[in-house]
Amino acid sequence: MTRSRSCKVQVSCQINPSEDPSKVKTAILNIFPNLEISINNELLIGKSNDTDTLSNISESIHGKNTYQRILKKNSNENSTWFYLNKQAAFVNTVSLCNESDESPLGPIKVILEGNDIENIIQTLT
Repeated sequence: MTRSRSCKVQVSCQINPSEDPSKVKTAILNIFPNLEISINNELLIGKSNDTDTLSNISESIHGKNTYQRILKKNSNENSTWFYLNKQAAFVNTVSLCNESDESPLGPIKVILEGNDIENIIQTLT
C-alpha cells in the first residue's frame, strides 16, 4: 500500500476466558505488525494511521475478488470493514470470514476509514 492515502485502521477482537491474552495479541501482530494495541477487560483494540499496517493483508488478498466484494458490500461513504479468522492469524495466515461465527473463538474485526474508501479498497485488493 502506498503512504499517500490517508487511512485509519482499527482492529478489535474479544478475548475469551479460555484464551491467553498474549497469544491473541501475537495473532493480531502477526497480521498487523505496526498496530498500537491496548487490552481492556476481554477486548483487544489496535489502531494505526499507517497504511503499511495493511501490507500483510494486501499481499494475501491482492487480486482475489471475494475480498473486494466483501469490502465493497460493507462500505459506506468513508469506511469499510471485514472479519478475519483469529486462529488463522495466530499461525500467520490471513483468512477472511464472511460471518462472525465462522471463527470459533470469535473473529478479528478490521475497520478501515478514509476520505476515498473506494480507492483504498482498490489499492488493497
